[in-house]
Amino acid sequence: MNFATLAADAASAWQMMGDKGAIALGAGIGAGLVVIGAGKGIGNIAGNAVEAIARQPEAGGRIQTAMIIAAALIEGFTFFALIVCLLMALPVFQWK
Repeated sequence: MNFATLAADAASAWQMMGDKGAIALGAGIGAGLVVIGAGKGIGNIAGNAVEAIARQPEAGGRIQTAMIIAAALIEGFTFFALIVCLLMALPVFQWK
């Protein structure tokens, strides 16, 4: 197989998918990126909080409170972004 054959196959697959398929693909990729970003952010927060508590155990309560607030804000933004992705894909699932 050469590049021209692969490009023609990809173009025909994209045409067969149509507009609704492209919308669903975009919404799925967007939702995946949102979840990956949220996981990375919360993981960074938790790792840094554990390291800070290990360095200064007497400040553990304040660090944990700040960590929980930051994680809740990230989760709120994640849910908002997921809802936007689902609303973007809504035309795909409408019955016509």
